[in-house]
Amino acid sequence: MDLSRYRPNVGIVLFRMDGQVWYGHRAGTVGPHDWQFPQGGIDSGEDVEAAAHRELAEETGVTSVRFLARTPDWVAYDFPLEVRRAKVAQGWKGQKQIWFAFAFTGDESQIDLNAHHPPEFDAWRWGALDEAPGLIVPFKRAAYERVVTAFAALARGL
Repeated sequence: MDLSRYRPNVGIVLFRMDGQVWYGHRAGTVGPHDWQFPQGGIDSGEDVEAAAHRELAEETGVTSVRFLARTPDWVAYDFPLEVRRAKVAQGWKGQKQIWFAFAFTGDESQIDLNAHHPPEFDAWRWGALDEAPGLIVPFKRAAYERVVTAFAALARGL
């Protein structure tokens, strides 16, 4: 698959020691598919793991983490037509992501959804990893299924 027209991106699954994962509710959205993991673009020349740490800090305020794992390959998805037409797509066909699993080593008081403006999330919660595909917008579901499979062993607890 030619991924040259896919925006380089990182995704982060933040694990609590009991195997639960962090979900953010997309700010200003309503509907059944409005929870997701932190994610964001990789800046030109930026190391992918550095991008994951930056995006996690910007979107959640969390900086106290320990690396657990990453996907070895890109996980890609296509934007649906309505997203491709939006400014956010900027000519990209979709996104390609390297996913990281981090262990949360801090205190929940560190979580600050207003760490970056505008905020990406307006609420958060812990939940089971295998809930993820049912919580995300349908066009990202197959990508989330791959992430769940990649990090399933971590969901048993750290």
